[in-house]
Amino acid sequence: MNAAEIHFHNQLPEDHSPTMAEEVLTGFTSKPKYCSPKYFYDQQGSALFEKICELPEYYPTRTEEAILTRAMPEIAALAGEDATLVEFGSGASRKVRLLLESMSVQRYLGIDISREFLLESTRRLAADYPWLEVHAACADFTRGIALPEAIDPQRLVGFFPGSSIGNFTPDAAEGFLDSLHRLLPPGSGLLIGVDLVKDHQTLEAAYNDADGITAAFNLNLLDRFQRELGIAFRRELFRHRAFFNAEKSRIEMHLDSRIAQVLHLNGHTIRFREGESIHTENSYKYSVPGFQRLAARAGFASRKVWMDEHGLFSVHYLTASPGE
Repeated sequence: MNAAEIHFHNQLPEDHSPTMAEEVLTGFTSKPKYCSPKYFYDQQGSALFEKICELPEYYPTRTEEAILTRAMPEIAALAGEDATLVEFGSGASRKVRLLLESMSVQRYLGIDISREFLLESTRRLAADYPWLEVHAACADFTRGIALPEAIDPQRLVGFFPGSSIGNFTPDAAEGFLDSLHRLLPPGSGLLIGVDLVKDHQTLEAAYNDADGITAAFNLNLLDRFQRELGIAFRRELFRHRAFFNAEKSRIEMHLDSRIAQVLHLNGHTIRFREGESIHTENSYKYSVPGFQRLAARAGFASRKVWMDEHGLFSVHYLTASPGE
């Protein structure tokens, strides 16, 4: 295989899925207003998120990387020989490279809904690891997927890092894990990062950094919608707000309108009251037993949990139990 060659599988359905404009209009005309966090990650948003991961206040990335580094011998032993690594949300970050360099991996499958990002990241991995058989599946893994025919279903290890499971509501997280349980044969492993409940000050600081990078990341949504949908947003008329909702055990991110204003999208009127918000993201925080119970309801057994010494973050190795 050429060093940068990949096997590409397009699994996005040829249907009439909602367009960005339709989804944004639905969210902005709802009460309360909301927006899917998947729209954060245009080129500028992705670059800003990389900066967020380096911030002193943002503990999840460096903490998870440290846990994975320390736990790699145990992870490799649990995964066994000649595994196929399936990453949900393809990336070329240090995290997946830790696994590729420490586990006995023969094949890698990256799954992501963003075709260009997926191709870029998997080609980079193929170039850096010429011995690795690299596959890329363009698919929305949150809606249920099938393994490409070229992927041997034996000895699969799923990888879902970065506490992305927290962006789902608990019910949706259980549904997502259930879809992974249907995808992964019995005995397959799932390595997943889960952010933990902790003091509110630490949580809120991670989403309200002193440099304002997270605020810029949140506000970049408006720039994207202005550029791609023609909504005449003025970002100075909105403010970033993030706080911990203790009752729901989640960080919430919002964009608050500073004034009453009227905007337009495809002939539709969108009205904002002063102080009215667009709810842009949730990040649920779990206890270790709480997440283990959720995973068990979806058919996964807990094999091992690793945490940092301060109890900020956890990495779980789960195995798919036989279906009923």
